[in-house]
Amino acid sequence: MVKAIRVHKVGGPEVLQVEDITLPQPGPGELLVKNRAIGLNFIDTYFRSGLYAAPQMPFVPGNEGAGEVLAVGPNVTEFKPGDRVAYVATLGSYAEERVVAVNSTVALPEAVSFEAAASMMLKGMTAEYLLHRTYKVKPGDTILVHAAAGGTGLILCQWGKALGATVIGTVGSKEKGELAKAHGADHVILYREEDFVARVKEITGGKLCAVVYDGVGKDTFLPSLDCLQPFGVLASFGNASGAVEPFNLGLLGPKGSLYVTRPTLFTHIARRETMVEMAANLFGAVSSGKVVVPVNARFALTDAANAHRALEGRGTTGSTVLIP
Repeated sequence: MVKAIRVHKVGGPEVLQVEDITLPQPGPGELLVKNRAIGLNFIDTYFRSGLYAAPQMPFVPGNEGAGEVLAVGPNVTEFKPGDRVAYVATLGSYAEERVVAVNSTVALPEAVSFEAAASMMLKGMTAEYLLHRTYKVKPGDTILVHAAAGGTGLILCQWGKALGATVIGTVGSKEKGELAKAHGADHVILYREEDFVARVKEITGGKLCAVVYDGVGKDTFLPSLDCLQPFGVLASFGNASGAVEPFNLGLLGPKGSLYVTRPTLFTHIARRETMVEMAANLFGAVSSGKVVVPVNARFALTDAANAHRALEGRGTTGSTVLIP
């Protein structure tokens, strides 16, 4: 029996229940992993609230974690008990231990801590595909990062700066602005006090941005189109303020033949080879010091409800982890 957080009905943080569960033995192509740290992400709140449908009820939330291999299934040769690993996978990480597919797991270098890995498998791999695949950032680009002081935002700012871009970040407070600046943002916009579209035009001298990375969703989607230069890309990758509402596709033409995309991490990592390549790129950036993953809050696994309250209340910066 291991302790886990289970959801029997969708709703607020109070539906996160601490329970004892029994795990099956790992099958072919699977590992049993003892979690040392578990990542907290907005997608966890989407499944908990019902915005995203869970495959079954009850379910254990969470998509990422890091720890040690306890056992391997039949015919598994890539890993062995005792190996340090990190994973981004289907639901089930809010637990002391979990069974996870080999195809969702990567070897964790000694230079990367369990907490850093657990906080960046989803957020860091998201930043990897956004910066290197959705729109390949190059020196001289100006990029706009919404929620720049969040977990994914801080990684985007640092890595974007390392790639030679001018980074503009939107934040909700002066304190978060200082944090974003300390992690690579050249300019910060206090979106509660300033019109971010007007400020982007001012900062860029009217040239606007090559790409907008938007994990906020509903509140920022349409104004973000006005921050893009002709042929610019709006990458909408999250819904922190709610789902993006239907919009008139015809807007994209007169605004500069713009591109809008809604990429997901799980599409990118569906091929094992691509996932390993992305993880190697991410771990390399962290090991070299180009990217630092700040773990700014830790909650006990059994306190997951309060962790969700802090996340949804915009009370967190950087990454937050649950500790079993």
